[in-house]
Amino acid sequence: MVTHESGGHHHPPSGFIRKYIFSLDHKVIGIQYYLLALFSVFLGMALSLLMRIHLVWPNLKLPFTPGGIMTPEQYLALVTMHGSIMVFMVLTTAPQSGFGNYMLPIQIGAEDMAFPVLNMLSFWTTFVSLVVLVSAFFVTGGAPISGWTAYPTLSALGQITGPGEGAGQNLWVIGLAIFCIASLLGALNFITTTVDLRARGMTLGRMPLTVWAWLVTAILGLLAFGVLLAACLLLMLDRVAGTSFFIPGGLVVTDTPITSHTGGSPLLWQHLFWFFGHPEVYIAILPGMGVASHVLSTFSRKPVFGYKAMVGALGAIGFLGFCVWGHHMFISGMSPYSAFAFSLLTMTIGVPSAIKTFNWLGTLWGGKIHFTTAMMFALGFVSLFVTGGLSGLFLAQPSIDLYLHDTYFVVAHFHLIMGVAAIFGIFSATYFWYPKMFGRMLNEPIGKVHFWLTFVGVYSIFMPMHFLGIAGNPRRYADLTGANYLAALHPVHYFITIAAMITITAQLLFLFNFFYSMKAGQKASENPWNATTLEWSIPSPPPFDNFAGHVPVVYRGPYEFSVPGASEDYIPQHVTPEKVGKAH
Repeated sequence: MVTHESGGHHHPPSGFIRKYIFSLDHKVIGIQYYLLALFSVFLGMALSLLMRIHLVWPNLKLPFTPGGIMTPEQYLALVTMHGSIMVFMVLTTAPQSGFGNYMLPIQIGAEDMAFPVLNMLSFWTTFVSLVVLVSAFFVTGGAPISGWTAYPTLSALGQITGPGEGAGQNLWVIGLAIFCIASLLGALNFITTTVDLRARGMTLGRMPLTVWAWLVTAILGLLAFGVLLAACLLLMLDRVAGTSFFIPGGLVVTDTPITSHTGGSPLLWQHLFWFFGHPEVYIAILPGMGVASHVLSTFSRKPVFGYKAMVGALGAIGFLGFCVWGHHMFISGMSPYSAFAFSLLTMTIGVPSAIKTFNWLGTLWGGKIHFTTAMMFALGFVSLFVTGGLSGLFLAQPSIDLYLHDTYFVVAHFHLIMGVAAIFGIFSATYFWYPKMFGRMLNEPIGKVHFWLTFVGVYSIFMPMHFLGIAGNPRRYADLTGANYLAALHPVHYFITIAAMITITAQLLFLFNFFYSMKAGQKASENPWNATTLEWSIPSPPPFDNFAGHVPVVYRGPYEFSVPGASEDYIPQHVTPEKVGKAH
């Protein structure tokens, strides 16, 4: 068992390298993760913009394309790398490893994470995985064309299946395997820290919902990334060692019989990948749920409605997330009985999701709502989560999914519920905790302009995609001009592309606000939001050891707002009962 005396304790750094590069401080490591995700999200957006431009103007000469005209294979490489970078380096990294690393120890009253050296290794392993992944662009053949799901046999046979399926696919598999190792190290650290290093009085029932979300996410990561790591190892063995885990016999590729492989099953990869892949959706979204609950309570000046139900819903979503992977495989030829079971379980996961949604509304009801930028992004998160979830009800029906599965309807669904909803959670957390992290306030007017441009923008991008899917527009196609029945949909693609350009440009406002405010932003007080949790009881930014050697004592729950009889509309967790002011 790790204790406050044995865990998380280390001496202050003595030089630049130890303080800012190979730091053991959880706060520095959290910022490192955040900056890695910030670089990755702009890279991912740039790739998506190239894809959108090509779809609307397929003959336009573009940079980074040999000959100036993008080929279908280059388009598929962009699809693969956009998805991989966004899912792993942004949605998995920023909410959990970034904010979780920075805030979780402070919110539970710990000096640091339980294993600081392991924490440092986890970040640098993640950094290496990003470098390996991106290097696929620069090898012979370029990046892989197999999509972020890398389905065999396309991904398993090597260069014979297309450009990018040689060295580029190898680097993709190796990069993902390294990322899995980093995520497993981080998950162990999060779980141990939460279980063993809570301050006196910080019972499980007094933990902020952000901490619960990071804990459940860490458990999901511990169970899911091990499966993906094993799948990556098997895929690499198929590619380089002549095994046949995923490669069946009797294949003919470009008129060449494949005689060296027999007996494998491409569906085995799908089962392994989606057993990881659906929990991955919740690894991306659960921290956002925790942040939304936290921020909505703070800025409505009310306790979270149904705290225990919210905790139970987090656990239920995490558990059921491992039971529904088959709904990604409805068109794989599975038994109708299996499809019915996965469909029923998929619909069941809507119950805890609905509990959270109605409890968020209950938290807002009758509150004194403060429309800060953090609050607006939290409300945007709830909106996007509900909208994306509603389209999931259609895809949960096997008979409907047969038609919609390979269309833009699915692109719209998972971008809304997994992509931009999680991004809104990241933005809300950034605007909320920036004063604590950097000691300065972000510019609120710029933040609100950023919110409205982004909120309207993402709905303008992804809502029309539902209609494209219903009309039968296939996804992953590099050029839609050859299909006459899609000609009438070109104006919709044009609208989406213009909306994407505006929305991506709007993120430059955030980038400016983020870095400009570090030096020129208004200085933040210790508790600018009049919040209740432990991070607001220490200076902004926090000292090296968080609580200056004094382990705090917790006396109450995390959301004591508008308590009847109290002189203030908030009571911090660390304030003794004797010091709580009474209203006169």
